[in-house]
Amino acid sequence: MEMVMNILMIPVPGGVSVPLFMIFLALLYWYATFPYSALARCGIRHPKPSPFFGNMFLFRLVHLDLIHKYGRVIYYLGRRPVVVADPDMLRQIMVKDFSTFPNRMTIRAATKPMSDCLLMLRNEHWKRVRSILTPSFSATKMKEMGPLINMTTDTLLTNLLGHVQSAESFDIHRCFGCFTMDVIASVAFGIQVDSQKDPDDQFVHHAWKFFPFSFFRPIMFVFFAFPFLAPLARVIPNKRRDEMNNFFINCIQKIIRQRDEQPVEERRRDFLQLTLDTRSTKECVSLEHFDVVNHSPNRRSVQTQKRMMSEDKIVGQAFVFFLSGYETSSNTLAFTCYLLVDDFFTRYVSMGFTRLYQCAGSEISEALRLYPPGLPGDVDEDCMVNRQFLPKGATLEIPAGYLHYDPENWPEPEKFIPDRFTAAKASRHPFVYLTFGAGPRSCVGMRLAQLEIKMALVHVFRKFNIVASTDTKVGSTCDGPSFDTYLNLSSHTTLGPKNGIYVKITKRETEREPVTPPAQKE
Repeated sequence: MEMVMNILMIPVPGGVSVPLFMIFLALLYWYATFPYSALARCGIRHPKPSPFFGNMFLFRLVHLDLIHKYGRVIYYLGRRPVVVADPDMLRQIMVKDFSTFPNRMTIRAATKPMSDCLLMLRNEHWKRVRSILTPSFSATKMKEMGPLINMTTDTLLTNLLGHVQSAESFDIHRCFGCFTMDVIASVAFGIQVDSQKDPDDQFVHHAWKFFPFSFFRPIMFVFFAFPFLAPLARVIPNKRRDEMNNFFINCIQKIIRQRDEQPVEERRRDFLQLTLDTRSTKECVSLEHFDVVNHSPNRRSVQTQKRMMSEDKIVGQAFVFFLSGYETSSNTLAFTCYLLVDDFFTRYVSMGFTRLYQCAGSEISEALRLYPPGLPGDVDEDCMVNRQFLPKGATLEIPAGYLHYDPENWPEPEKFIPDRFTAAKASRHPFVYLTFGAGPRSCVGMRLAQLEIKMALVHVFRKFNIVASTDTKVGSTCDGPSFDTYLNLSSHTTLGPKNGIYVKITKRETEREPVTPPAQKE
């Protein structure tokens, strides 16, 4: 017995005894594996998780492959169970039982101004800001912001004309990235820039610092494996992040001071001004008035609050415009042009601006089906959804990549067929296409995004032809362009083209005079 005790007390490097070292290893193993029994206890099949990281390394796989093997995909993102819901579950989660699932996935490492933006806010804080912002995106407000988008579109056309004159292949994704950057600078920050001609502009310089972000950076794996360390990201010095955050905070605060010194009639009617107006308003808003996608505000609640926001919240909302409005819109514009190379708009230009504007909606919707963005949410308490038990703390993922390619709802899903969004739209399950989300947590800026994308595409195709070049990675079938395996994709903040989209552009021989776009419904 004495000999056994002596063996157990053999020191290990660092002077730690074997019993303490073994206890440490046992605790580390327990920490690495104990959360991964939650789904099994619910009787849910799922891919086998790895210690600490769960199924993070399956991110590169297609949802459809996992669904064939496990049924409804449920996996572990780090230590959190993630449920990839089917359309009926999504209807219940996003609309019917929204009060049980009101929040997006928590990002503990978020710092100001991102932590104050609508995407990060939770529960009553989110509900109040959302209620204030929703009226700012009404059709009337969009009409006020239309001239600002038109000015930026004119700059886009001037820049594209330079590519016509050079007759060389160019990356149209980068060109649209400059356009959407300029729209955000104008509408959300009140700054007039031309990021394509002046890439050294301070706004452009700091804006580009955000977008190399990726969930696959080594530090993100550490935070997923050890989530209690995530708050440290707020205090750990990060020169790139701190410079970017400080620039935007100071920039907006400076603009706010300038606006306050201007006469009311001279202030720009942009999104920033609409939020600034809330500081002095006496209006009250219902805390349930915010279902944009379904156009059906929930008026059951009689609870109201004053339509006011603090300066910190205003800065946060301008910042979320930057986050959610830049990359999603530029990707959509580029993907739509990629899918329309040598096709479609040539047949419709003769119809005039208004008809072209209406037709563009189907092409944009189909492009978003093929190349969708997406955001996850949280389960705040144990619950049953469509006969499936979901444990508290799980994350809910909208599986756009699966839903948008499900052959039961989309025949020949890899083909680009805009007519899917005309007469056939009514016969589909409403939750198999969720580009802008649904229910109260749907995209608040949906109308602005659609307006910006449609105006850009219609003006571009009214003046120019976009054609394939030797650098264009286009696959096609006899039925028209198809979803192309040759186009390499990357996923940073959203899904985008990894190596750009190269095309050529030529000037149209005849142009139609523009007509005012059809009025949007309130």
